[in-house]
Amino acid sequence: MERLDVPLGRPRGERADAARNRLLLLDAAREMLAEVGAEKVTMDGLAERAGLGKGTVFRRFGTRAGIFHALLDEDERLFQERVLSGPPPLGPGAGPVERLVAYGRSRIEWLLERHALARAALDRAQPVPAGAATLSQLHIRVLLRQADLGLDDVDGLALQLTGALEGPVLLYLSLPEQAEAARDIERLAGSWQFLVERVCRA
Repeated sequence: MERLDVPLGRPRGERADAARNRLLLLDAAREMLAEVGAEKVTMDGLAERAGLGKGTVFRRFGTRAGIFHALLDEDERLFQERVLSGPPPLGPGAGPVERLVAYGRSRIEWLLERHALARAALDRAQPVPAGAATLSQLHIRVLLRQADLGLDDVDGLALQLTGALEGPVLLYLSLPEQAEAARDIERLAGSWQFLVERVCRA
């Protein structure tokens, strides 16, 4: 299977003090996110909470969206590890269709549980969200090929299925209160399973 590598985590050649500041800022950002929500997390507030200069925050993240992107990067690495080496059916060991269903279900849950964070991580300078969509497309394409559906254009189908998981529709959903969020996640995950099982039906 093709490996899904993401340039996450500590950058190569990072100085010890820079690494320490990065971890300090990420911890402070998570605290602020939990306490006040994504809308109220600012570069100034983060610098104050971490006890660092505002310039340090800008050098580390570049933009406000960069703060949230860095937080997602850490969570994305853990999700990727589950896909690559976790227990089946999300990880190796199950059939390709079963893994495809599990991937979509897990990805929908992962994204919607981080809905506010993912939206805050969008960079308006970028025309579309980058990173995770490419990973999903690669993984879905690999599983579709393993399923041997007899399609001439597996890449096109992989692109369309990726759009169902990583496209703006999920990011811009108006989600209900927390009490109903689990129901909405299951509804969307069930729709994904229905779609995949129909598409992959022999």
